[in-house]
Amino acid sequence: MLMTTITTQLDEIETPQRLADEFGAAAAEDDRTASFPFRQVEALRENGLLALTAPQHLGGRGAGLGVAAQVIREIGRGDPAVGLVLVMQYAQLASLHRGRWPAGLVARVVREAATEGALINALRVEPELGTPMRGGLPATIARRTGDGWLLSGRKIYSTGSEGLRWGIVWARTDEDEARVGQFLVPMQAKGVRIVPTWDTLGLRASSSHEVRFDDVLLPLDHAADIRRPTEWAIRGDETSAWVNLLIAALYTGVAEAGRDWIVGFLKSRVPANLGKPLAELPRMQEAVGAIEERIAVNRRLIASAAEQADAERVPSASETGVIKHVATENAIAAVEGALKLAGNHGIARHNPLERHYRDVLCGRIHSPQEDSVLVVAGRAALGL
Repeated sequence: MLMTTITTQLDEIETPQRLADEFGAAAAEDDRTASFPFRQVEALRENGLLALTAPQHLGGRGAGLGVAAQVIREIGRGDPAVGLVLVMQYAQLASLHRGRWPAGLVARVVREAATEGALINALRVEPELGTPMRGGLPATIARRTGDGWLLSGRKIYSTGSEGLRWGIVWARTDEDEARVGQFLVPMQAKGVRIVPTWDTLGLRASSSHEVRFDDVLLPLDHAADIRRPTEWAIRGDETSAWVNLLIAALYTGVAEAGRDWIVGFLKSRVPANLGKPLAELPRMQEAVGAIEERIAVNRRLIASAAEQADAERVPSASETGVIKHVATENAIAAVEGALKLAGNHGIARHNPLERHYRDVLCGRIHSPQEDSVLVVAGRAALGL
């Protein structure tokens, strides 16, 4: 039965491949207007991909990290803004049932993702705090009332904000001995406001805007997981594997899009003084080979680590952080290599390569960032 399920899931990679081609046709316009890709999210719902990683007993499809990474790589090839929203969806739905959340909340979130296309993401970063992974308490506060909580604060870089049904908001309580943790917020609730601040170089359609909460009333059980600050460890190995490897897969997909474009360009470009396609020149073949080398390394690293995780031999957070870092730098170098070959054509706005370059550079921004990854790896190697 397990083998049949896995085979079926692998066969379904054809669906994200098809969707990626469709999404790629609309990506330039959504990038230009910085418009949230509602149409693409609906297509993902129609094709049963929004609850792919949620457990089957809750209405999801139970896909593991290996299949999820392949799907993300394909969607990233078509439109990485859509892919980033899906990364967050997959990572959350794969882990909610393993945590301390009330079972009813988990069941509701998964059911709505599977049947209604509801999106969910964690909203953690604040203007003063930055990412919680670097320490510190959030300024967002939940005040206890007689029948619930009143949540107030600000979150920035909230990926998918305009399309989210649910936000998992990192906040602290106003208790004498403050607790910190996850509050499940309906994003259409009174007091929730999206401020359109996301105007960036790449991933412009990801709707990673600021979200403000002004006395948002939440039921008691929507304090889904709150603990004393000392009880929160750094992101665990399993959660890190999902986030790090899916981010690595996303930007590998962008690199593949850049490779595909430069291959088509070199095959069709026939300079008058050469009389044959640029693709026939050995130096061009060598340069494309270097691009392919980086992509192949990424795919092997991601697939191997994901296979371990699916076999319940989860790599450490340090190791998957290194994979995310290496894959990101490989993806950037691959697209830069394509730009060098294309010359002025590569930076022309009417060609997609310049957009691929802007998008792939965003890979360096996601936590854990380079300095954190290398310090942890270095300390481990030094036995510190």
